[in-house]
Amino acid sequence: MSHIFGLAFMGVYLFLIVLLSLYGIHRYWILYLYFRYYKWAKPYVLPALQNPLPRVTVQLPIYNERYVVERLIDAICRLDYPGDRLEIQVLDDSTDDTEAITRAKVKAMRSRGFNIVHIRRSGRTGFKAGALAVGLSKASGEFLAIFDADFVPPPDFLLKTIPCFQDDAIGMVQTRWGHLNEDYSLLTWIQSIFLDAHFLLEHTARNRSGAFFNFNGTAGIWRRGAIESSGGWQHDTLTEDLDLSYRAQMQGWKFLFLPDVICPAELPVDINAFKTQQNRWTVGAIQTAKKMLPTIWRSPVSLKVKVEATFHLTACVGYILMAVLSLLLPLSLYFRRLAHWPLTGLFEGFALIATTLSVGIFYAVCQRDLYPNWKSRMKNLPMMISVGVGMCLSNAKAVLQGLTSRSFEFRRTPKYSVTERGVSWKKKLYRGGNPLAALIEMAFALYFVVALTAAYLMKQWLSLPFIALFGFGYAYVAFLTAMHGFATVPTE
Repeated sequence: MSHIFGLAFMGVYLFLIVLLSLYGIHRYWILYLYFRYYKWAKPYVLPALQNPLPRVTVQLPIYNERYVVERLIDAICRLDYPGDRLEIQVLDDSTDDTEAITRAKVKAMRSRGFNIVHIRRSGRTGFKAGALAVGLSKASGEFLAIFDADFVPPPDFLLKTIPCFQDDAIGMVQTRWGHLNEDYSLLTWIQSIFLDAHFLLEHTARNRSGAFFNFNGTAGIWRRGAIESSGGWQHDTLTEDLDLSYRAQMQGWKFLFLPDVICPAELPVDINAFKTQQNRWTVGAIQTAKKMLPTIWRSPVSLKVKVEATFHLTACVGYILMAVLSLLLPLSLYFRRLAHWPLTGLFEGFALIATTLSVGIFYAVCQRDLYPNWKSRMKNLPMMISVGVGMCLSNAKAVLQGLTSRSFEFRRTPKYSVTERGVSWKKKLYRGGNPLAALIEMAFALYFVVALTAAYLMKQWLSLPFIALFGFGYAYVAFLTAMHGFATVPTE
């Protein structure tokens, strides 16, 4: 009986690894598309500026952004674009002193001749999507550029993006995110690596190969007609940007990604803020998958578009698989011996190495193509992978939340205007923490310490690096969750 149970356990365990390996193989596919359609293809040449330039409305949706709202408005007012063709909307749903700060800043900029308005609502109905919808109804622009509060677009942003819309089929242009504070800490450095790959590799590969990709909620421009003809901004998911992107592309609108146009932003320095951001993106992605995938698979779009959309919208399911694997990996040390199956270890090792190797190659290619010092930047790659594992419990919870029919509040990512090393943020407002999450993550870390000891005693050498990787990731995330949540009480 124990032999049968051992075989059953290992069967489930190996099936789980195979599922994870599919997402690892998909990374190789993205790399192939990236090289075929970008690295080995002719570069995209920006069209010349049209005359006259079209009217543009810049929308700035904000909610309680006292530390960064003035920086944002200053950056927008520096945009190099004719004043008589530019309108700026500050869509302010704030409930704290951000409202007064914004009102004063808008008044000062209006006195300097800028066409800028401060739009307030009586409530937060629809959250960001609701604010954008209200702004759209009042906007005069043919095109709408959207920036979140943590972004600082360069002055030539519009001059490099608006010309693309001379192709009447283009409905949206997305630019690549840069990073104002990637060197602030290990956490911000890790986030920059994740985002670089998402934009340079995933967006480029999908866009250039004809697959669907998405507006990222900021640092992009929409054609007004594309929004309106696709059903407008809807708030039945937490990722209104992803939802509208798929609806617009299903309507036949073409999107364009400009990897060489960079719009820098502030990365979260607080791991609890990072978790909030990841939770919103994960819940929203699952909600969008539930909403859009049935329609996509019934549509006449090509099979390759359908398959890529499925991988894209369900990628966060990997967090669930990783969380379950975290429970089963230590137990497999015992059951693989009970099952008396010599090939188990080899199969397991091949799958785990293939999956991990795909991550390493994926991010190494991205860093090599973006930075001359990419080798030194990749020295902490194992740390990045480890922290990705440590975040899986928080993100797995978000996947389960997205699978329910509940509605969730749009929780914006706190920003502190921290862009330089040594600048403290721990006495600022908008901080939060989850002590239960830290305890659960630490419990997993201790679980892997026991497993690491057992693997050493059982001479399971191939398992040691993977167990150490998992254990360190959980310990690091638990430590930061506790330290960032409780180290200092906000005093402002």
